[in-house]
Amino acid sequence: MNNAQQTISLSANPMNGDGRLKIAIQKSGRLSEKSVNLLEKAGISLLKSRDQLLCRAHNFPLDVFLVRDDDIPAFLTTNVCQVGIIGQNTLLEKQALFPEKYADLEQVQNLGFGRCRLSIATPTGFDYSSVETLAGKTIATSYRGLLAKFLAEKNVIADIVTMEGAVEVAPRTHLADAICDLVSTGNTLVSNGLMEQEAILESQAVMIKTDQMADDLSAIYHKLMSRIRAVLRADNSRYIMLNSPIEALDAIKAVLPGSASPTVMPLQGRDDMVAVHAVCDEEVFWTTMEDLQNTGASSILIMPIEKMLD
Repeated sequence: MNNAQQTISLSANPMNGDGRLKIAIQKSGRLSEKSVNLLEKAGISLLKSRDQLLCRAHNFPLDVFLVRDDDIPAFLTTNVCQVGIIGQNTLLEKQALFPEKYADLEQVQNLGFGRCRLSIATPTGFDYSSVETLAGKTIATSYRGLLAKFLAEKNVIADIVTMEGAVEVAPRTHLADAICDLVSTGNTLVSNGLMEQEAILESQAVMIKTDQMADDLSAIYHKLMSRIRAVLRADNSRYIMLNSPIEALDAIKAVLPGSASPTVMPLQGRDDMVAVHAVCDEEVFWTTMEDLQNTGASSILIMPIEKMLD
């Protein structure tokens, strides 16, 4: 049974009315492991079975469907699942190709992993000055919808050749003059004699949801999103403790990255010093610690945050 058949079968399954939220994530690939890790950090313990379509959480009313990235939007539009974790590039491509079918899928949270960009690349000897250079040329891509939309916005007419894989070989085999493909490090482009010219989309993993959600599932969804946002904030925050001379307190507050109102406490036996504790929403680099030290701070301690809930 293929994924489309599974979707039809599951949409008619009485289990869909069992009061459990359904989330679709990538079964394998660059987003799969990090999606599972995110759910586990949110306190959701999954009974894993990678060879099957469905995993169930035993401590939270959540079922996880493990599917192909391309199939995740269909699982939401058929209400088999109410939420999903997907690459922005995949979602926006589906919406570009089938706007009426997928328009109601909403991006509700950037997740910060799976970062890449959809870029135009040309052979190193190609004289590229702007996207207008591609007028009348042939471009190979797996993202026909997004590329066509970008070219239309730029008023550039070019032929688009759709390829499902190995897009980077198209210029070498004379199938196309240029390509439009996902880029992470750029090493694949270099190894194929290509040069990245222009990014048309910056992408990352996102949480999406359908607007077809019953009230009982909506309550579970909001609880899940509260946990996920807490995990993301904790991952991106640091707890700073330091001692500060009272006269240097304003200068030290100005240096603390992303901290609006640190906690200031007296130090026992010291009238000239206070302890400063702060949650910083930005990375704390060695240069930041050195700047704090130069303003008079001492005993500077930086700690990761495991959990944080506002």
